[in-house]
Amino acid sequence: MKKPVYITQMGVLERKGNTLFFENENGKKAIPVNSTSEVHCFKPVTLTSGAIKLLSEKNVPVHFYNKYGYYRGSYMPAEGQVSGSVVIRQAEHYLDSEKRLYIAGQFVKGIKASMLALLKSYRADASAIEEVPVEGESPAELMGVESTLWKEFYTIFGSLLKNFEFKERNRRPPKDEVNAMISYGNSVLYTVALSEIRKTYLHPAISFLHEPLERRYSLALDFADIFKPVTVFRVILRLVNRGKIKEEHFERDVGVMFNREGLRVFLPELNGELERKVLHPRLKRNVSIRYLIRLEGYSLVRHLFGDKTYTSLRAWW
Repeated sequence: MKKPVYITQMGVLERKGNTLFFENENGKKAIPVNSTSEVHCFKPVTLTSGAIKLLSEKNVPVHFYNKYGYYRGSYMPAEGQVSGSVVIRQAEHYLDSEKRLYIAGQFVKGIKASMLALLKSYRADASAIEEVPVEGESPAELMGVESTLWKEFYTIFGSLLKNFEFKERNRRPPKDEVNAMISYGNSVLYTVALSEIRKTYLHPAISFLHEPLERRYSLALDFADIFKPVTVFRVILRLVNRGKIKEEHFERDVGVMFNREGLRVFLPELNGELERKVLHPRLKRNVSIRYLIRLEGYSLVRHLFGDKTYTSLRAWW
C-alpha cells in the first residue's frame, strides 16, 4: 500500500539515478517513490528537474502549503486516468440545473450524516443538526444549508474539547490552536480527495455544490466536506482530549501555526485515520477511509452515465 510523505523542513527534492532524495543542511534522506502516494511540503521545498521527471514517471503529486497549513498549489503529473466521455457527462450534469441540484443535495446529506456519526460516537446531543432540513432550490441555497450545519456542528464540537477552547471558526490566518488544527487537517484532506479523484476519470475542477472557480479543484472540496467530520475533527478530538497535542506544539505571529514537533504528532495521526479500515456494508470487506473517497468518485461516475442513482456516503463508523 502506498503512503504519503510529509516534509516539515526546508530543503530540496532531487534525483540520483532512480532514487528520490530529500536533502538539506541536516543531511540526505531517500524517499521510496515506488511506495509513495503523494508528497506534502509544509516548508519551502525546491524540486529539481530530475525529481520532477521521476515523480512524473511514478505519477506522484507534490502538494505545497503555507506556514498556517493552507494549500498553496500542487505539482501534478500528467493525468493518468483521462476520459473525455466522463468529462462531457460531468459538464452536462453541471449545466443542467436539476441534475446539478440533485448531486449537490446528496453532498450536503452526506456532510450531515458524517457530522451525526461523529457526534453520536461521543454521545453528544446532535438534535440541532438533525433538525436542519437539507432542501433548497439552487446550489447556493444548499450552500446556505451547509453553512447552517457547520455552525451548529462547531458549537457542539467546541463543547466536546477538554483542553482547548473553541468559540468560532476563523482562518487566514487562524487565531487559535484549534482553528490551526482544523486548517491543517482540512488542507491535507482536500489534497487527498484530489489524489483519489484523479484515479476515477472525474475532472476535479467540475463541481456541483461548490461553484467551480479558477485556481482550485472544487470537486475535491465537494468530496472532502463529506469526510471532514469523521477524519479531521475526529483526530482533533482524540489528540486534544488525550493530551497528545498541547500549547507547546504551536507557534504564534499574526496567527497560530504548528511547529515542527506539532506536525510530527498531528500528521501521522491524520494519516492513520485516513488509512483506518472499516467494514463496508455493501462490499462486505474492510476498506480504508481514504479508499472510500475514491469509491465516492466511482459512484458518481456511474450516476453520470445513468447506471445507478448516486447516493452520497452515509458514515456508519
